[in-house]
This record gives sequence, structure tokens and C-alpha cells, in this order.
Amino acid sequence: MDSEVTSETAFFNSPVGCIELTGKGGIISSLYFRDVDHTENIPDSLSEATAQLKSYFSGECHEFNISVKPEGTPFQLKVWQILLEIPYGKTISYGDIANRMGIKNGARAVGLANGSNPVSIIIPCHRVIGANGKLTGYGGGLWRKEWLLKLEKSNSGEGLFQ
Repeated sequence: MDSEVTSETAFFNSPVGCIELTGKGGIISSLYFRDVDHTENIPDSLSEATAQLKSYFSGECHEFNISVKPEGTPFQLKVWQILLEIPYGKTISYGDIANRMGIKNGARAVGLANGSNPVSIIIPCHRVIGANGKLTGYGGGLWRKEWLLKLEKSNSGEGLFQ
């Protein structure tokens, strides 16, 4: 039956630009920022996910209730699962994730997996920072990472790097 469900794509405008959301049967497989304008188009199967994302951008949604099914290696999937455990308004370093996985000197490998996350925001790769507390790479651009972290800080009552 799953093979009968076709993949659909939604485009919607957010405070950080156009977002392209792809899913199949309401299960999200990708969320990417697009630097080109698109006419907003939201298929019914992706309406709940886009509603939760819009609520996130308004500061109301702190935890997503959206099914995701990203494609990746077993290592990437393990890193992305840990990202899902980072609470709203909190940050963690690449090294902390590597340590949690029992990988000595694994910050770079974690960084590569983090950077390959195909479901931005919902799988919160923006909450991962450098060991020195500084913002480091983000596929959507560092300005978006900073914006997302400031949004969460202002709505969580927590400090930015905790």
C-alpha cells in the first residue's frame, strides 16, 4: 500500500524564507530552505506539518508531533535521533553528541552527519554548536541558525547556550 502513496511537496513562506517540505502520506522526508520565491502551495497531506511549522515560527510550538522518515546511513540516523532529543531552547556541541555515542574525537564525523540532515528544524540540527559556544556551519546559512536559536531563546525562558 505504501508504494501507492505518492510523494508530495509543499512550499510556504516563513520568517526565514521559503521552505520546501516533502513527504509521503504525511510522513516528512525533507525540509529545505529555498532562496527563491514560490507561490504558497500546501497539499492536504502536508497541511498538519505546515501548520505546526507555522506555529513554531510564531513561538507557540515547542515540540513537533510530526512523523519523519529521513534517508541516511545508520550513523547519520543515529546522530539525527540524538538531535531529536535536544530540548527546545537548548544547545549541544558536536563533541557532546560524539561523547554520547561513545566516539572519541568524533566531533567532525558528527558535524558531517549533522550537516547532512534532510529535515531541518523538525530534526533540530540548528541546536548544535561548536565546543567554544560559537555558531558553526548551517546548510540554510548561519543567519538562519542564529534566527532560529534566538526565536527559541525568546520563547523558552532559557539562555541561548545552555
